[in-house]
This record gives sequence, structure tokens and C-alpha cells, in this order.
Amino acid sequence: MRVGSNPSKSDFKIEIQSTHRVILSVYIPNLHDEYFKNAQTIFKYCIESLLTTVHQKTRVSVIINGCCEEIASLIYEYQRANPLIDQVFYSKENLGKINAIYSIVKSNLEPLLTISDADVMFLPSWQKEVEDIFVKFPEAGMVSPVPSSKGFLFSTASTLYYGLFKGKIKFQKVKDPDGLTNFQQSVGSNLYQKIHLEKYLVVSNGVDEAVVGCGHFVATFRKVVFEASPNKVCEFRVQGNSEEDYLDEPNDKAGFLRLATLGNFAFHLGNSPQPWMKEKLDEILTTNGKFDPVLIPEGLPFSKGQYKVGKLLSRVLFSKFRKQYFSFLGVKEPY
Repeated sequence: MRVGSNPSKSDFKIEIQSTHRVILSVYIPNLHDEYFKNAQTIFKYCIESLLTTVHQKTRVSVIINGCCEEIASLIYEYQRANPLIDQVFYSKENLGKINAIYSIVKSNLEPLLTISDADVMFLPSWQKEVEDIFVKFPEAGMVSPVPSSKGFLFSTASTLYYGLFKGKIKFQKVKDPDGLTNFQQSVGSNLYQKIHLEKYLVVSNGVDEAVVGCGHFVATFRKVVFEASPNKVCEFRVQGNSEEDYLDEPNDKAGFLRLATLGNFAFHLGNSPQPWMKEKLDEILTTNGKFDPVLIPEGLPFSKGQYKVGKLLSRVLFSKFRKQYFSFLGVKEPY
């Protein structure tokens, strides 16, 4: 038997004050295996740098995705101490990165959603730099605060089309080569050659510029991008093209640009703490990097037809005839 009237029936429309949500999916099942033994320290660097560098219209969602009790308790402690963390989702089992992320993506209304791994250090002004690109490029749907010289290779058909027919694509001197070197070291591979640390591909709209393409360990998306995402549950915990299919391709197929900031405004930390990380965090915690949020214009995507043309052009210019095309753009070395 029900007594009284449900107040939600008279106040049924959801209204939010926040404009930007950051989503952290945390999978730390133990603290004793070699891979995870320092994960708690790395996660602290991540969440403390994040909470220090976001504006007040930001909200943070953390997914406890198959974590051990020590990490789960730590996350709840952070939530109690900081009102910006307004959501903590708990799953005893590892749902997989994509399924965990989508549980947040599909249930929140902020126009911008930043999706990040739990081993990222956010630098002061990362959010301002990212949001500025959405303002300067209304066609952008995915923007990372970490540029990559090889980002042009992945899901950038719509971006290439834009650069060829509306803006301009060119090579430009890398603004922060140390940021590229840091990422390379964090993943433990020789990802970049000398030329990649010197030049990256940039798209211009005649007024502003951004790097073509980006990775997906930390990136900000327009909420509307996910209207083009798959409806089925992801079958993979990680890899299996899961991030490409559920994050990268929806943005490209919807006709949005995939971009990155010219400078480097976040670090990928990996799983091995280094002395510089603690020093950098201490610097961040004493820096007032916060700013007033800006009004983000609605996105201006291209059509699917333009995506298909861009897909064809990317195969020709970024693959089959890359050497000739890049030479035309001024880079004659193998890239």
C-alpha cells in the first residue's frame, strides 16, 4: 500500500548544474602481484591531481571495477572528503573497462564526459585547454590533453575530411616533446622515432589549431557522440578492439573531429612510481590551476557521407601514399 504522492511526479524533469563529468574506471584487484603492487600510489597521484585541477561545475564518477578491499575503502574515503565525487559505482567482478565506463556514460547528462584510466596525472589547466578546443572547434567530438604524433592513424576519417575541405592540414613543430617522451617511457616501448618528437600533424580552421588524432587513455567526449555507439554489451575486458569500437569509432562515424591539445597537459604514469611524480604532484597541489567554466557550443558534426569519403581518403593519404603526401606537406623523412 502506498501512502502519499511521489514528489518526483510533480518535479519530473532532470536538471543539472554541472557541465563536465570525469569518469575513472579503477581495476586494482590486489596489491601484491608485481603489476599491481604500486597501483595504490599511482591511483592517489591520479585522483588527487584530478580533484585539484577541475572547475566547480565538474563532477567525478569512480567505478570500483573488481577492486580489492583496500582500494574500495580508499575510494569511499575520497568521496566522503570531496563533494566533486558525486558517484561511486561498485562491482565485485571486473565488468571490463568499456562496460564499466558505459554504466556512467549512459546515465549522466553533462555535455562533456572525460574518460580516463586510473594512472593519469592531470596537470593544471588541462581542463581549460581541452574545453577551449571544443569552443574553437565546434566540430570536435573527442579531445585529449595529451597529443600524440601517431594519433592521426586511428579513427580520423572525419578529421581528415575537415582538414582537406574546410580547414587546413599541415605539419608543425612539436610544442612539448618531453610530453611525448614521457608517454613513450610510461608504456615501455620505442613508440616514436626522432621525427615524431620534432613534428606532428595539425589541423587549422584559419584561426586556431589542434593536433590531429589522439589516444584514448584520457580523452574528453561530447555526450552526443555516444548516440552513435554500439547498443550491445562489450564482450571484452580490455583490448579486442573494444576501445576502438566503443570510444573512437562512434566519434568518427558521427562526423566529429578527433583532436588533441598542442601542449601536453597530462602524464600517463604506468605502474611504476618515479620520484618526479611525487614532486610534480606536490607542485600541482600548491598551484591554483582552476578556472571558470566556459559555455560549450553544441557540436557541429559532418554527415556520414563525409565520413565515408574521409575513410577512403585516409586509406590513400595516410596509408598507401603516406610518404608522398607527407613529403608534399614538408616532411620528407619516413613518418
